[in-house]
Amino acid sequence: MIQITFPDGSIKAFEPPVTGEDVARSISEGLARNAVAMEVDGRLVDLYWTIDEDARVRLITVKDPEALKILRHSAAHVMAQAILRLYPDAKLTIGPVVEGGFYYDIDMEPLSEDDFPKIEAEIAKIVKEKIPIRRQEVSKQKAKEFYRDEPYKLEMIEDLPDGTISFYNQGEFTDLCRGPHLPHTGFVKAIKLMKVSGAYWRADQSKAQLQRVYGTAFFNKKELDEYLHFLEEAKRRNHRKIGEAQDLFSFHDEAPGMAFIHPKGMVVWNMLLDYWRVEHQAAGYVETKTPIILKRVLWERSGHWENYRENMYTTAVDDEEYAIKPMNCPGGMLLYRSRHHSYRELPIRAAEIGLVHRHELSGVLSGLFRVRAFHQDDAHLFMMPDQIQKEILDLLRLEERIYHTFGLGFHLELSTRPEKSIGTDEQWEQATEGLRSALEAYGQPYQVNEGDGAFYGPKIDFHIRDALGRTWQCGTIQLDMSLPERFDLTYVDRDNERRRPIMIHRTVYGSIERFMGILVEHFAGKFPLWMAPVQAVLLPINDELVGYAREINGVLSQAGLRTEVDDRSESLNKKIREAQLQNIPLMLTIGAKEKEAGTLAVRTLDGKVKYGVSREAFIEAVTDHVRQRKLELDLFE
Repeated sequence: MIQITFPDGSIKAFEPPVTGEDVARSISEGLARNAVAMEVDGRLVDLYWTIDEDARVRLITVKDPEALKILRHSAAHVMAQAILRLYPDAKLTIGPVVEGGFYYDIDMEPLSEDDFPKIEAEIAKIVKEKIPIRRQEVSKQKAKEFYRDEPYKLEMIEDLPDGTISFYNQGEFTDLCRGPHLPHTGFVKAIKLMKVSGAYWRADQSKAQLQRVYGTAFFNKKELDEYLHFLEEAKRRNHRKIGEAQDLFSFHDEAPGMAFIHPKGMVVWNMLLDYWRVEHQAAGYVETKTPIILKRVLWERSGHWENYRENMYTTAVDDEEYAIKPMNCPGGMLLYRSRHHSYRELPIRAAEIGLVHRHELSGVLSGLFRVRAFHQDDAHLFMMPDQIQKEILDLLRLEERIYHTFGLGFHLELSTRPEKSIGTDEQWEQATEGLRSALEAYGQPYQVNEGDGAFYGPKIDFHIRDALGRTWQCGTIQLDMSLPERFDLTYVDRDNERRRPIMIHRTVYGSIERFMGILVEHFAGKFPLWMAPVQAVLLPINDELVGYAREINGVLSQAGLRTEVDDRSESLNKKIREAQLQNIPLMLTIGAKEKEAGTLAVRTLDGKVKYGVSREAFIEAVTDHVRQRKLELDLFE
């Protein structure tokens, strides 16, 4: 008999050999129906893997996070099997799982989305057949014999080390694969082909061009429908589309990856910075500014020339080499060194909205999300060792407060020392422990990413969550004991001795351009009143009332409101509709009745109308709403 230990610590005896299906069925038929794989002594394997000695076993069901990846891996095989049934001359290459689904690269005749219905119909047949998916292990030589007529698989096998190689069989279909996979094809109940594009074998333009067929899969149709709805909603919220429609920003071939911010976009930009400055001033920060171009010797001293050179733009001035800054840190070091410091001054919190440039490949540029020139809301904090925990705690609370103002949730990740780094083991250990202890005191859960820190120090990253549930890495807190040493930064301690300060690099928005793009999609272009480029549009119902509308507009503008008049000779309904398309929060209808009474009819973007509002009451309501930076448009509730 062998003993199987389950995650809850319970133990059950079995006659060997035993499969995962046997283990699941011994517990309940329901578990057996929903189990898709298992973890044996920490290794993820197929449900039909045989266990012949004592082991710790965790059964993976359709509800476990690992299950979706296993499903999509198997769905890629099901799609490939369907394509081979319809196109017998096709040659398979690789079919990995990717974010949101899977794809398979296939050497075959050109496909289009018009071909998808017949492929999906064949997929449905394979799913209905509930074909068992079984693993087979063979020698490398036998694998080469099996794939002697499959050049791509043969090339992959040649690259593998000597030893056994695993295949997966499902009916007439066999694929080279590590697994694990579902027990049978019947689990692939909700699958949809998404798109097809070209791809070169092994990303080499000198090699064959393949058909890359993308798909996605879920365990039930409801989840698939929700995902497709999510994609449609994300498409509707696309910040590039909204940015163009609302005249916020643009990109031009003369400056690839560098955003041109339009006047209305600058309103959003300035509202972000105004709020940032209010919060930072209250938190005891001073604001600084450093040059964009600095000598190569500075970047060599900071370590960027050695560790970040490929991402930097360089130039020559007076026969001397310079670099355009990819980050603000070295300039911040020079600022600190510009005078002597006492322990009484610490902590020093110096912030900078710095324009930086980084050479991103053209293929990865993506609207405001991935650019070559952007503004970092950087800050460098200098402190004594006994101030570390309090400063990090204060930072965590500052970032939480700012994100919540925009209705953004977040989760935290702690990233530790990467393979390529500067500094001593002792420095890294002290810095990492400083971040870890602050996170523990903060009391919120966090994830540890081993080896994912910056080359100069460990870091805490904020991954914010938008209205669609997507996550974006924005804020970061990086503890650095290396740069202060490289730049010989010191302060005079209580005992009149010179000490090395501890330094924190920190951002909240990260990139202001990127954060602005995130907010465009988060709000779907419907900015809260305090951020809206145009807060209210006045709509005179006829040409005779245009002059009066302009008079009112002047009063509102004098009160600090961002308003404009739609003086076109169009119908009121058309003006309202176009204001709604521009996502202007407030529409003020001006008719003869309003002129006579000296009031406003206020229509909000959601269609609610409040009649008989005095100018004074309107200005007070809007001003108070903006002051509180409210998200909901509840002016008169």
